[in-house]
Amino acid sequence: MLDPAVPTHNHHFLPWSSQVPNVEPITIVGGQGVYFEDHEGKRHLDFLSQLFFLNLGHGNRHVIAAVQRQAATLCTSSPTLHHAGVSAVGERLCGMLPAGMTRAFFTNSGSEANEIAMAMARLVTGRQKVLAKYRSYHGTTTGTLGVSGDPRRIALDAGHQPTVRFLDPYCYRCDFQMTFPSCRLHCADALERQIIMEGPDTIAALILEPFTGAAGGFPSPEGYLKQVRDICDRHGILMIADEVICGFGRTGAAFAVNHDDVAPDIMTLAKGLTSGYVPMGAAAVSGRVADHLRETALPLGCTYSGHPLACAAALATFDEYERLNTTANANTMGQILTARLEALAQRHPCVGDVRCRGLLACLELVRDKATRQPLVPFHATDPIVDAIKARFLACGLHLYTRASLVLIAPPLIIEEADLQEGLQRLDSVLEWVDEQI
Repeated sequence: MLDPAVPTHNHHFLPWSSQVPNVEPITIVGGQGVYFEDHEGKRHLDFLSQLFFLNLGHGNRHVIAAVQRQAATLCTSSPTLHHAGVSAVGERLCGMLPAGMTRAFFTNSGSEANEIAMAMARLVTGRQKVLAKYRSYHGTTTGTLGVSGDPRRIALDAGHQPTVRFLDPYCYRCDFQMTFPSCRLHCADALERQIIMEGPDTIAALILEPFTGAAGGFPSPEGYLKQVRDICDRHGILMIADEVICGFGRTGAAFAVNHDDVAPDIMTLAKGLTSGYVPMGAAAVSGRVADHLRETALPLGCTYSGHPLACAAALATFDEYERLNTTANANTMGQILTARLEALAQRHPCVGDVRCRGLLACLELVRDKATRQPLVPFHATDPIVDAIKARFLACGLHLYTRASLVLIAPPLIIEEADLQEGLQRLDSVLEWVDEQI
């Protein structure tokens, strides 16, 4: 007989998981700052911002109060009506984005934002195909998962998505057996040759994460985004930057495209848009795209587009980003994080590569540093992955483990003492992994 005081998942589905998980998920009951508490009273250091979104940490009183005030005045509205909050969020957001981005379509999530972005690109260009990296994840809808290269798509891939996938700039395991920077971004040159062979006039858009998240955990090498931007311009292809994970200061710049001083045609956002306090996403577009779509009926919609509670959360989140100077803190703490992770890599045989920019980092685990044999082969399962997850849970460290990857993304408010505490816990788990290989 189950204890009724212990939460269960008997009557709801667990996303991205077996419904009889090998590692039971944490039941969260509350949190403050960079820590949260489970139903047994144990505190966990949130080294993942829940799922890359809780930039302001748990319990931010300014955002909570803003949502409460909004709920007491205008709790909801039809997307066909107008309210002051959605105008204010649109204006402030466009002021934060790269130059030339003038209008946003608000959604509930990053998946919907990417779905809307691809639909807009097809409307503007009259073309159908979308280019996407093999190592990518753009959402959980049929369209966005079908475009993604992430192997989780395979179980549902009906082969009907007009998608062309290309090899990414994965420098640790270069598909062209070359080394950056002496390669002179050969992968970008190969992309352009692929576009020419595919037929540029059939391709509506190229979508990419400037810092690949869960599908690989690696940033774009210097100059890559700029070269992709030039390729898209030469062939009339719209560039969609998926900043759902890496936007709003996560990488130590306002947006990850800023590292290469690139402005996309469409930028998709979510997660940090409201720090996750209320679900919200957006597809922001350049003036050129906005002008084209202004001249035609937009056959796109979303029941909760520009929801008043989400808008209140977004505006309060923007205020807090400014007040707390979170982008600068991500940059400063990111330098400490990078140095410490590189030191861990020197000490631990299981760490093959360290990839970090701001407060978004990835460790790639290996069985042999010399040969770079992965801890777990691509799209394979191994009991060691669940064992590693269990070790992190046991030591109260919440982060993302998948196959050979360990992804780290603490709240942007984290201070050095808590960062060091998390790294000490990580160190202890890596010691255990070393003993297994």
